[in-house]
Amino acid sequence: MAPLFPAAPALSMSAHRPFTPRRLYPVAAFVGGFLWDALTLGQRVKPLDFWRLGAYLAGAALLLYWLAWRRDRFIHPPEPSPTYRGRWQQIRWIAPYLLLQFFFGGLFSALFILYVKSAGHLPAWLAAGFLALLLVANEFWRDRYGRRFTLNWCLFALCAILFMNFALPHALGTLDTRWFHVSTALGLGLAQLLYWLAPGSPGRIRPAWGVAFCLLLAWHLDMVAPVPLVNKASAVGQDFVQEKGEYQLLVEPAPAWQFWRTQAETLHLPPKGRLYGISAVFAPKGVSAPLEHRWLYQPPGGSWSTVREIRFTVQGGRKEGFRGYSYVNDPAPGEWRLVVATQEGQTITSLDFSVAPGLPANPELRRY
Repeated sequence: MAPLFPAAPALSMSAHRPFTPRRLYPVAAFVGGFLWDALTLGQRVKPLDFWRLGAYLAGAALLLYWLAWRRDRFIHPPEPSPTYRGRWQQIRWIAPYLLLQFFFGGLFSALFILYVKSAGHLPAWLAAGFLALLLVANEFWRDRYGRRFTLNWCLFALCAILFMNFALPHALGTLDTRWFHVSTALGLGLAQLLYWLAPGSPGRIRPAWGVAFCLLLAWHLDMVAPVPLVNKASAVGQDFVQEKGEYQLLVEPAPAWQFWRTQAETLHLPPKGRLYGISAVFAPKGVSAPLEHRWLYQPPGGSWSTVREIRFTVQGGRKEGFRGYSYVNDPAPGEWRLVVATQEGQTITSLDFSVAPGLPANPELRRY
């Protein structure tokens, strides 16, 4: 008697295949697609990008329904055969798994790029790193898609939620926190509906609810980047001037060996000086978002405290980002941090630096 749930088909003809250039095609396609998304997404997201990602999500939904239908009908994989017809039947059996892998890979690749470009502090980078792990793991999960529908529902729910988190602000033109919760509910609801409609409802859907809960928890812990906002520039310095639509700031550059920093770790300020902070945050055209600058200070041996908050609203559409500035008068020596965030608390970027008395060392004038 045939087993109730047949084992997943073997997806390779042999465990030890000789190396051929054709085996590099999937790797080349993976790297090429990833680089394409990195160059084209996150700066100016076009309606075509949303249609493409939406098509990936719809394609994954149709394939999951088809695989559930095939499993519910007890359709078995074809027996290995060296004939042309036998090989063609095996290709037809494997094709849905390959296509599902392609759709999930395309979604994870694009979402990873979008969330990386919006990440500006360590917790958000860690969350983006989790997407990177899923992107790589997807390359090895092809044979699991047919056996573990619970995994399928989790991946589909995650993709649907993250896609809705990004698409809804574009559609509504706002980054209000409540829409993050609404978009999360929409993505989870789509996965739940597909599970109910799938013949036999294979696997379990409850872990997908756990995925949604973890995302909401990560959001409230400031671990989810506030997409679609992207930090384009941020700096602290002196002698700020706003003239003819241009911001100018005197900045102390970092030493040449600190190639990862845009300015020095320690800023020198004369007595009664004023310290300015500048940010440029990109938002898509038609999207507005309430932002704030938070100045935090940590005295020697003490803890961080907020010294000043300045609020303003970003208006999307400027390629170089919507600019904002703030300042603190006569900052005390010690550790300082400038946080650029949404007014709901999601961090876009933060700058840590020290303030010391004295004159700036080798300052340079920068324009924003």
